[in-house]
Amino acid sequence: MTVNATLPDYLDSLISLALDAGLFDTRPESLEDILDRLPHDRIVACCNDSPLGKHLPAALYVHWCAVENLSLPLRLYEACARSLLDDLDGATLVKFSLEHPKLSYLAYPEFDSEPHPVLHSSIRVNLHHRSVDRRTYQITENPPVLHRKETFVTPDYPGYEDFVRLTKQEERFGLLDKRRHIGTLAGWEKCLQEAGVEIRDYTVVRRHDSEGNLVKPKIDRHRAAIVRHDLSRPVKLALQAGLLPPEKSFFDYGCGYGGDVDRIAQQEIVSHGWDPYYAPDNPIEAADVVNLGYVINVIEEPAERREALVKAWELTREVLVVSAQVAIRDRDAGQLAYGDGVVTRRRTFQKYYEQEELKVYIDSVLGVDSIPLGLGVYAVFRDIDRGEQFRLSRFRSRSTTPRIRVSVKQFEEHREILEPLMQFYSDRGRLPRGDELHEQTEILEVFGSFRRAFRVVLWATDESDWYDIAERRRQELLIYLALTKFRHLPRFGQLDRTLQYDIRAFFGSYKQALAAADLMLFSVGDLSRLSTLCNNSPIGQRSRRGLVVHISAFEDLDPLLRIYEGCASRTIGRMEDTTLIQFHTQRPKISYLFCPDFDEDPHPIVRRIVQIDLQELDVTYYDYTYYKNPFVLHKKEQFVTPNYPLYDKFKRLTRQEEKWGLLDDLEKIRRQKQWIECLNDNCAELQGHRVYWQKDADPYRKKLVVSRRRRSAERSHRDRNII
Repeated sequence: MTVNATLPDYLDSLISLALDAGLFDTRPESLEDILDRLPHDRIVACCNDSPLGKHLPAALYVHWCAVENLSLPLRLYEACARSLLDDLDGATLVKFSLEHPKLSYLAYPEFDSEPHPVLHSSIRVNLHHRSVDRRTYQITENPPVLHRKETFVTPDYPGYEDFVRLTKQEERFGLLDKRRHIGTLAGWEKCLQEAGVEIRDYTVVRRHDSEGNLVKPKIDRHRAAIVRHDLSRPVKLALQAGLLPPEKSFFDYGCGYGGDVDRIAQQEIVSHGWDPYYAPDNPIEAADVVNLGYVINVIEEPAERREALVKAWELTREVLVVSAQVAIRDRDAGQLAYGDGVVTRRRTFQKYYEQEELKVYIDSVLGVDSIPLGLGVYAVFRDIDRGEQFRLSRFRSRSTTPRIRVSVKQFEEHREILEPLMQFYSDRGRLPRGDELHEQTEILEVFGSFRRAFRVVLWATDESDWYDIAERRRQELLIYLALTKFRHLPRFGQLDRTLQYDIRAFFGSYKQALAAADLMLFSVGDLSRLSTLCNNSPIGQRSRRGLVVHISAFEDLDPLLRIYEGCASRTIGRMEDTTLIQFHTQRPKISYLFCPDFDEDPHPIVRRIVQIDLQELDVTYYDYTYYKNPFVLHKKEQFVTPNYPLYDKFKRLTRQEEKWGLLDDLEKIRRQKQWIECLNDNCAELQGHRVYWQKDADPYRKKLVVSRRRRSAERSHRDRNII
């Protein structure tokens, strides 16, 4: 219907406000005049800019009581629409259309009392045609239903906090994900039923059937599968660890879409997979390396979960790689508690294991001692000896064979047969025993014994280099034995023969080796001693928080510090892609820092930090990728050793920045914003690893900077002379 337009008192008062605010130059004469001065595109812009209301692609919704907090053009626009009505009919919400010059009044009489009120009636006003259309939904079987009530009101609205809390709970359940299906009462009730929940007193609770039994939510395991564009993390770690050489076969038990199977096959490795949903007809077959990638965490039934792990182990001839999601964030973020896991928004089940829980589960079910490859990824070896050798190899550093310093005739004559002996000593730090060296026959025929042969090597090389190699191998063996104390300690006879030879060569007996390892492990528990080690370390950047070293320098650290880090990585594995390791000295913690631009950026940003509390083995994850003011690094040469390829470049930059006075207060410039301010204050800019004057720097400011630098240099010179 069409109604006559008048200018009521409330509209007239808004016009006065508009004149005072400069929105209108002259007083409008009629409703048409007001609307002509408020074109629809301007109303759309005001809606899009409004901090209040619920924004949808085609409309802005605002509670009736919040209209007075809107911008003046929107208030005038709404008042114009209201002036065309005789009665608002209990309107609760006001809807501003972004597509047409229309405004609607929606009545939700249970808005305050019901968590999800249904629509009773609506009044739509067409401001272009000056027409009004009324509609009732009270006899409709499937009326619209309201969600996220807090978005319609202001924070001081009664019940606002209840609205917010309910929305957060529903987000954790994934109830609000399917927007197209939950907009009506029937769709919303179906969503709740499938999730096995109901809403009571602004709280999401689990649903029970008529007999009082808990209703299980519908779980679609297959939806947990991910389409990958690269190898999955567990398979990538297995490759990097050398567990899947070309001559071995690979089987992916629970392969999902089969991405790992295809990519491993492309590396000319025999590769097959099976999945109960995506590849149910593929044969299940044994292989040298079997991957159970993120399978046990998506099975909601504990017995079936255990069965999957056992079945994968039965298929394994050499190495089983098991991975699962682990708890490194708030486990309530976006998830619904169910059983011993959570139901995700995608209706999949996820068992989020605690750090040690996953290893304990694998070990208890299979009766093994699994080895961490990374966070939430473990390797299980069929051959215990091979497993121990692999574990020991994780602590071994690479050593190059000492170079030849002196020309010795006997060495030059037999250099070819001596090289395998030199390589063995570089690898083990001792001479071979028994038949450990395949080339022993020829060596013994020429020299009579390994000791005589190695004496010739010592004549041609620097003996101290070989001593350093032996000492490093001894320390690495101690680290391995010390960390073995955290698990079942094997008897000497259960150790691999090569490992037995190592222990006898370096310590004389297993008992003496364990005693030395105990002493080192005991020292790691002394934070004051660790603090002293960090403060006196020739490697790494020291601060009151501890010591930070580049991953490339880790093997050159004191053995006690390596054991300290091993206490974190022994159970959960070291974080892959780690750039820096931080040794905390105020509390037993290890942090892994990720700085992907460490080499290229003169002052790289710390993108992520994974911090491990050694008392609880809790993992805290910090993501600074989109942080407005992240941490930045300074004096990069301190993190690495002098043989690092870019060490000299880093050091030259630091010297230049120190001369400029840029690094006088390191604590102040730990963050990027403050660092940029420091550069601007000194009229400086960085181009690569060099400092230059800013091109548009004010000449007077440059003089002040130069003067300040000169005075600082003079003070430093006087201080040195006094000392």
